[in-house]
Amino acid sequence: MLVPFFHACKPIYSTVSFQEVNKPKAPNYSKAESWAVLPGRYPASLQSFIGSAIPPKGVDVFYVYPTLFTDPKEKAWNADVYSQTVRKNIIETAVKYQASAWAKSGRLFVPYYRQTHYRVFVPPHDKKGLPAWEVSYSDIKDAFTYYLEHYNQGNGIIIAAHSQGSMHSTRLIKEFFDGTALQKQLVAAYLVGSHVAPDEFETILAMEKPDETGGFVSWNTYKNKQLPKNYSDWYQGGVTSNPIRWDNSDFAYESEHKGVLFRNLKIYPKSLSIYKTDGMLWSTLPKVPSRFFLSFVRSYHFADINLFWEDISLNAQLRAKKWLKKNGSSDAL
Repeated sequence: MLVPFFHACKPIYSTVSFQEVNKPKAPNYSKAESWAVLPGRYPASLQSFIGSAIPPKGVDVFYVYPTLFTDPKEKAWNADVYSQTVRKNIIETAVKYQASAWAKSGRLFVPYYRQTHYRVFVPPHDKKGLPAWEVSYSDIKDAFTYYLEHYNQGNGIIIAAHSQGSMHSTRLIKEFFDGTALQKQLVAAYLVGSHVAPDEFETILAMEKPDETGGFVSWNTYKNKQLPKNYSDWYQGGVTSNPIRWDNSDFAYESEHKGVLFRNLKIYPKSLSIYKTDGMLWSTLPKVPSRFFLSFVRSYHFADINLFWEDISLNAQLRAKKWLKKNGSSDAL
């Protein structure tokens, strides 16, 4: 699991005004060094999830990781993607515990991007960080443009993302897929850990069947029967998918749950039950090691993907095969 944020009190962030001259060096997506993951260049920890399995030909996964740039003492607004510390954190957390859920559903692409520091979500820093937010999105847009021009070759596309990554990916879908010729290549978008309105897109809808393609799913996870203080501002009214049944059910039983990916890299099936409320997915306390300590945590945002890792993996494979079958690929047979 990704590490949850524990703060005994509200952190005080070091910060400076955003300055163009202080931006970290931009990635160059024509070079492999600007990608955390490329086909044929999978980290060992990611390859271990795939084993001897061969992802279907004809489907790609473009994954955008969540906010990992969180140190309160860090004054920079954007992460330096050439920092080995930053790169290691991305590989050993987001790629290992999140992107791995889609590794069996297609070729995986993970660009490094100059993500915006966590304080962009915290007033009064949020307004000051808007230029930095644009830097982050410009990287993702450039990476996706390069991917389309040099790697895609007409393949189906799964967009997979979490938190900050989902917010940028939502914008990416509006610009590249919504009502465009590329929309026919959209297998599915997993926009996890952010608010996505039911009418967010003009022509792309929330999916309500396990094998449906061409739409999106989204959810935000919280401890059962609890709501955050910012519920009405951040969550209420957002699409809440069922990441166990993958339909419009308002609940799913523990017996149906396919499995949590825990930090020991083991899968724990039948670990939790869920119930949907307006904009929020409530989860029972997962049956995993050290669950006593997890009982003190209310927000499960850090584990939006880990809690349903096996469910996501199987579902993404199902949607990929369905898309391939609809598009006449023998790989779906």
